[in-house]
Amino acid sequence: MTDWLLALVPQYGLWLLAATTFLSCLALPFPASILMLTAGGFAAAGDLVLWQAVLAAATGAVAGDQLGFWAGRGFGTLVLARLRADPGRDRLLAKADALMDRRGLVAVFLSRWLVSPLGPYVNLIAGSTGYGWPRFTAAGVVGEVVWAGLYVGFGYGFAGNLEAATDMLGSVLGMIGGAGAVLALGYWLFVPPRGGV
Repeated sequence: MTDWLLALVPQYGLWLLAATTFLSCLALPFPASILMLTAGGFAAAGDLVLWQAVLAAATGAVAGDQLGFWAGRGFGTLVLARLRADPGRDRLLAKADALMDRRGLVAVFLSRWLVSPLGPYVNLIAGSTGYGWPRFTAAGVVGEVVWAGLYVGFGYGFAGNLEAATDMLGSVLGMIGGAGAVLALGYWLFVPPRGGV
C-alpha cells in the first residue's frame, strides 16, 4: 500500500497528505510519516511548496485529533460511567483524571510527535475524561505542527533520500526521547514530592 500511496503524491499531493495524516491520527495504519518525508522531497524538487506541505499535513492531523477527542467525549463517557460503578475502578479512574489534569498538556503535545503512535489513544482518553477542549486543541495544534515540520523538513533537507531521512530522524527523535526519559527519572529520583520528606 505504501508504494501505491507514494505514486499518488505527484498527482494528489497536498490532499493526499492531509487525508493520510487525518486517518493516521485515528489509529488507522496509513504511512503518514513516510508520506510527509516524500512530500518534503517533492518540495525540494519544486513539485510542491514546502509551507503548503507542512500546513496540509498538520491540518489533516489536527482534524483527526479533533474527531478522536469528540469520539472519546461522546462514547468514552458511557464506557467510563459503567467502569466507575465498581468502587476500585472508580478510585483508579479518579487518579487517571487527576493525572490528566496535571500533565495533560505535556501528554497531548508529546504524543503528537515524539511518541506519535500513542496520539490516537490520548485523543480518546482526553475526550472521555472531560479534559478541556481549548487546552487539548492548543497542545495538539502545536504538537502537530512540530510533527509535520520535522518530517516534511527532513524530507526537504534530504531531498527525497527517504532512507537517509528516516534514519536521521529516528536517531534525532530517539536522542530527544532518551534525554527526556533521563531528565524525568532524575527529577523523580532527586526532587522530593510536595508535602513529603
